[in-house]
Amino acid sequence: MSGAGARPTIGVGAVVWRGTGVLLVRRGTPPLAGEWSLPGGKQEWGETVEAAVRREVREETALELGPLTFVEVVDLVATDAAGEVGRHYTLLDYTAEAVPGDAVAGDDAEALAWFGIDELAPLALWAPTRRVIGRAAALRAGGGHLPAGS
Repeated sequence: MSGAGARPTIGVGAVVWRGTGVLLVRRGTPPLAGEWSLPGGKQEWGETVEAAVRREVREETALELGPLTFVEVVDLVATDAAGEVGRHYTLLDYTAEAVPGDAVAGDDAEALAWFGIDELAPLALWAPTRRVIGRAAALRAGGGHLPAGS
């Protein structure tokens, strides 16, 4: 789907923390089906970005979030063999602490798990997901501000 009138899809994601663990979901649907990822999804018409983050996390994990902190914008632009753009997502990623409650896989998440930062290395995470988690960890450690040079 390229050419005049084509627009990116707005997506949202969240680096969700509880203690020293970060919550990841294994996607049950494309894009990234079968891969570990941040909980999130598409923003709906008339919905604010922050409301979309909270709704998507709730739908995929049954968790509510504390205050949201913006982390970064990531673009996922997928092209075919001829170089034509097939998908373009603009992803707005946030970080937040999970409020007390049990995490349960729902919506398009086939599984979920809490991982310590040191447990992420063996996972086949998309490189921007690793970067966003690292930036979120730095924000969390710095009281909501990225250290200089980040």
